[in-house]
Amino acid sequence: MTHTVAPIAPKSWLITRPATWRQIGSDLAYILPGFFVSLASFTALVTLFTLGISTLVIWVGLPVLVACLAAARWFADVNRAALRRWAGDIPPVHYRQPHKYSISGMFKNLADPQLWKDFIHGVLVSFAYRTASFSISLSILAAAFGGVTQWFWMRFLPADNTTLAELIGLDTFLGVSPNTAESIFGLVYGVVLLVLLPFITRGLAVADAATSRALLTNETAALRARSAELAASRAQVVSEEANTLRKIERDLHDGPQQRLIRLQMDVEAAQRHLVKNPAAARELMDGALEQSREALAELRQLSRGIAPPLLADRGLRAATESLAARSTVPVVVTGNLGHGHRIAEGAENAAYFVLSEGLANISKHSGATSASIMVQTSPGELFIEVLDDGRGGAHLGKGHGLSGLLDRLAGVDGSLEITSPNGGPTALRVNIPL
Repeated sequence: MTHTVAPIAPKSWLITRPATWRQIGSDLAYILPGFFVSLASFTALVTLFTLGISTLVIWVGLPVLVACLAAARWFADVNRAALRRWAGDIPPVHYRQPHKYSISGMFKNLADPQLWKDFIHGVLVSFAYRTASFSISLSILAAAFGGVTQWFWMRFLPADNTTLAELIGLDTFLGVSPNTAESIFGLVYGVVLLVLLPFITRGLAVADAATSRALLTNETAALRARSAELAASRAQVVSEEANTLRKIERDLHDGPQQRLIRLQMDVEAAQRHLVKNPAAARELMDGALEQSREALAELRQLSRGIAPPLLADRGLRAATESLAARSTVPVVVTGNLGHGHRIAEGAENAAYFVLSEGLANISKHSGATSASIMVQTSPGELFIEVLDDGRGGAHLGKGHGLSGLLDRLAGVDGSLEITSPNGGPTALRVNIPL
């Protein structure tokens, strides 16, 4: 399927375009409230920082400094939210994992460079710049609207008032009265400031956004942290796969292999007794038949979660319906994933494992009488929901049947949510990015 993306229209600065004037409102809505946020952050952060530094020698200042940086992060979140509303998507931000609130843990928390960048933004950069941009914006707005309306409100000034036009001799130059000259002068500079207003407010907003992006986002650190997280998850998946392989090898050796050897011995013994002692041969064949059934059951148990040929040949929908048909609990399969629709192999395998483990857990532990599976796809995500009407109480604790799902999903950047109150019902929801 081909998706056509409409090109982004270039910004136009034509003063006659309505979009140019709507942009003024957007810029002012970003600039003006930002001043009050920066005023609050400056007051709070300077107070906490001064108190923390002055009492650090008696250790009281350590938690105060931690609280100061926590407040700086909160104000940074507010500023990032405002920037996101104004600019749309912004680069990501990364903070170090917080430590426990012990003495050493608090010192480690103070070592997060992003928190200090938040502090510098809240105390120095944003307060100084936003005070200036707030003053400039309001001054130009007041001068522009005051100038274009001066012809109206000048009549309310005292009669002996000396106008600016009169001081510079504009009334003599134009040959009109001082009030008329002042009205004309006000109209001219008011119109000029109104024409310049979109450029000024956009410039102030862009400069503010640039400083916020520089200090309140750290895309490189966020990407490094994400890379480390993905590397750890991949290593965990490889380790889990190796452990699973060793377990399968051990279980095959201890289970089906021993039963098949016993089966071979019973069949050979039956062949020897077939003519002389048919009753003994029949008994041995009955035992061999039982051994074959148990070996087959163990092989099916071991193969659960391993991608079957059906998944590779016909896709996730057919494999899901096959799982549902084999379940001991009636299962209804819904969703928009069609037959033959293929997604990434890794996502298919992880989804099949989740469904297989989820249905096995329902059959063994839930006491459910019915269940349902929804497999929903969108251009960027696969969503799976497994519901049952059982007794509930399912969780991801170690040693439980669902504990391996997180590791399996980590390999495809998937997420897992389980809702299972005591008494049921149980809902297992999985999101896998495509």
